[in-house]
Amino acid sequence: MKPIYFFDEVDGKNKKLFGGKGTGLIEMTRLGLPVPPGFTITTAVCIQYYDNNKKLPRNLMSEAKRNIQKIERKTGKKFGSLQNPLLVSVRSGAAISMPGMMDTILNLGLNDQTVIGLANTSQNPRFAWDSYRRFAQLFGKVVFGIEDKQFDEILQNAKRQQNVQQDHELSEQSLKKIVSEYKSICQRYTSRPFPADPYQQLELAIKAVFKSWMGERAIVYREKYKITKEIANGTAVNVVAMIFGNMGNDSATGVVFTRNPSDGTKKIFGDYLINAQGEDVVAGIRTPQPIDEMARQLPLTYQQLLKTCEKLERYFKEPQDIEFTVEKGRFYLLQTRTAKMNAAGMIKTSVDMLKERLIKKDKAILRLNPEDLDQLLHKTIDNESAKKFNPLTKGIPASPGAATGVAIFDVKKAVQMGDEGVRVILVREETRPEDVPAFFASVGILTSRGGKTSHAAVVARGMGKPCIVGCNDMRIDYSAKKLLVDSKAILEGDVITIDGSNGNVYVGEIPTVEPKLTDDFKTILRWAQKLKKLGIRANADTPQAAKLARAYGAEGIGLCRTERMFNARDRLPIFVEMIMAKTAPERKQALEKLRLVQKEDFKEILKIMEGHHVTIRLLDPPLHEFLPNIEELLNKIHLLEKKGSTDEITSTQRFLDRAKELDEINPMMGHRGVRIGITYPEIYEMQVRAICEATAELIRDKANVHPQIMVPQVGSINELDYIKKIYYDIKSDVEAKFGIRLKINFGTMLEVVRACLTSDELAKISEFFSFGTNDLTQAVFSFSREDAEGKFLLEYIEKEIIKENPFESLDTSGVGSLMQIAISKGRSVKPNLEIGICGEHGGDPRSVKFCHKAGLSYVSASSHRVPIAILAAAQATLEKQVKPRKSRSR
Repeated sequence: MKPIYFFDEVDGKNKKLFGGKGTGLIEMTRLGLPVPPGFTITTAVCIQYYDNNKKLPRNLMSEAKRNIQKIERKTGKKFGSLQNPLLVSVRSGAAISMPGMMDTILNLGLNDQTVIGLANTSQNPRFAWDSYRRFAQLFGKVVFGIEDKQFDEILQNAKRQQNVQQDHELSEQSLKKIVSEYKSICQRYTSRPFPADPYQQLELAIKAVFKSWMGERAIVYREKYKITKEIANGTAVNVVAMIFGNMGNDSATGVVFTRNPSDGTKKIFGDYLINAQGEDVVAGIRTPQPIDEMARQLPLTYQQLLKTCEKLERYFKEPQDIEFTVEKGRFYLLQTRTAKMNAAGMIKTSVDMLKERLIKKDKAILRLNPEDLDQLLHKTIDNESAKKFNPLTKGIPASPGAATGVAIFDVKKAVQMGDEGVRVILVREETRPEDVPAFFASVGILTSRGGKTSHAAVVARGMGKPCIVGCNDMRIDYSAKKLLVDSKAILEGDVITIDGSNGNVYVGEIPTVEPKLTDDFKTILRWAQKLKKLGIRANADTPQAAKLARAYGAEGIGLCRTERMFNARDRLPIFVEMIMAKTAPERKQALEKLRLVQKEDFKEILKIMEGHHVTIRLLDPPLHEFLPNIEELLNKIHLLEKKGSTDEITSTQRFLDRAKELDEINPMMGHRGVRIGITYPEIYEMQVRAICEATAELIRDKANVHPQIMVPQVGSINELDYIKKIYYDIKSDVEAKFGIRLKINFGTMLEVVRACLTSDELAKISEFFSFGTNDLTQAVFSFSREDAEGKFLLEYIEKEIIKENPFESLDTSGVGSLMQIAISKGRSVKPNLEIGICGEHGGDPRSVKFCHKAGLSYVSASSHRVPIAILAAAQATLEKQVKPRKSRSR
């Protein structure tokens, strides 16, 4: 494999080696399109550069020189010539498009002598010095790291002195003076003269482009879009003969999309500038004209552009993002790449290109990014309006969507105001189960602590409400009813807007855009449903969530968390009454009230999901989570003592004593799940009876319902057997009472490591398994998810200790291996055992694809992520059938 390839000596199939830009230039050259001659330095050289302590391979520049000579022969120009100088652009290009994230240098090869040669050959001295001015600024910025503002001050001063507004109005003399001053800035900054030797310029430029691969903006971009080394490792460097769009009114430069990137409409979309270079369009230095105007100004070029767009689309079978330049009426292509489009655009183009017979259905599905569907399922910030606002702070985007409301710090006040119709953003340091009534009343949730799997995040996602967590620079003063970010204060009642898709918090109201489910979106989901093999269910705890899930195509409920039903305002006091009870009879009295409401809840959800399985998890969280925390109770007693409220002190002290009794050092591994069911069997007895009675009443009404009872936190067969006896006794009692035989499956979650390792034992008395991957991940890593996400996980990812957050995307080598052991052992006892996953990972596309390969029966995701899971499951089916193509190089 060579370090450098000329555009006409290779095909561009190996995008990882040549980068996206290099691939486009190589393929366009092979198509016979008007591409300036040039060559690509491969990404392998970039990797060598970093492996070699940021030094270029020894023979690279001699190889580059040989390829420059090829460009010279093709253009008739010479690098460094005083008569007919060759100038080149040096541009980055990774395997995945990263617009604006890495560096480019134009007009390389200019110095105080070659600029005169360029002036003579072009017969346009002003153009030559303008090109030199641009080169000196770009070189100083990219190679030497000098801030743009130092150059901009000189440019603005020159325009003031000449009394002009635009760069292209500057005279030759003004430009000569600017170049001299730019070079002086570089010399002061580097303590050496501005490099005049074109080959020295080229070497420094190549190093600078490689260096930009590890620049801050490139790293952040790769992290945000989860671009791993396996996807793109290093950038290529493309050295191309310069084409000049700034040679007069018969010259131009522009960027065009072959289809509208916002809505997918089949009409070219873009901008161009007469007498300009490409950076002017991209950087917004001048206001460009819409591409349609070109039909009037440069009609022949416009027709050539239309034909080129069609040819490139038919060849690449994707909408293209094209950069072009016109030099003295002659049209050139400088770049083509797959166009970046939003979700609406991608979906429309998938459906349209299939109708046009440009692609097949498999490609129409595979080209979509499942995560992008989130854009279509929630309210979003109006991007144009958002430009007028600066974010107050930024946190972790935990649940997508946008919301505007008044900031409220008190849970009870949020409930009251929400019930009165006020749009409320609940703002807390962190949230607990007793805060959930305020979630229902609020349009969005904002917390200063927590991660993507914290309580606030999980509950908000389940409800489909925007949520931002982990705003670490936000301090909340509950007593003063305000939040502080640096010196900026937001008082209770002030209007704020949160964007749960990117984590930005704004002061004031920003308009939002309602989601629209287009016919094309429904078409894509219909195709995906037919293709996928993996079942898709929903995590849904309310009738509203169940209805939404079914509308989005869910084939049942994989997780109905019964504790969420206790959080409603009319039920939480009853559940607290049960917790505070001192004897089993007292507890049963409170539980009987809850049985009636839970039965009605189950009936409604089962009816909505008629014909599909509904997996109902018995109570999981520790009981102390339903009580006020100890610190709050101590503060309350302190205030009551000041007021002398004796009766209320006694009541609060009783709560405090019980909270202390139930308090645990490590609640995650403490008294929760099946352990509560064994020590307080009356709780599980009530829940099982409510499920059985709800089922019996529905069957009596001829409803086709399929409930499943799931026991959480099981670690041994004896625990599961204890609960199964309760289940069997109550089920038999209800069957006798109604004279109906009930078909209610009994199973367990696999979220304890021991349960996974002994799944063959559990399979003997279990009719299904469901992996609880949130807790299983905590157990395998020995991480507390709240502490890990809040304190060190981001640093672990930055330092590449781990590739990604294991609470967002399944750790396939660790947690995944344990799952495969459990699947194998369980199905060795029952080959057709139903096995699913109901953790947050059920809505993560990469995790869904792992579950498909692992042979799971279904995944269960929050209602709003059901379409994402459906598409990911269809892609998993198709990806098994796709064989990688071999590239050709010589």
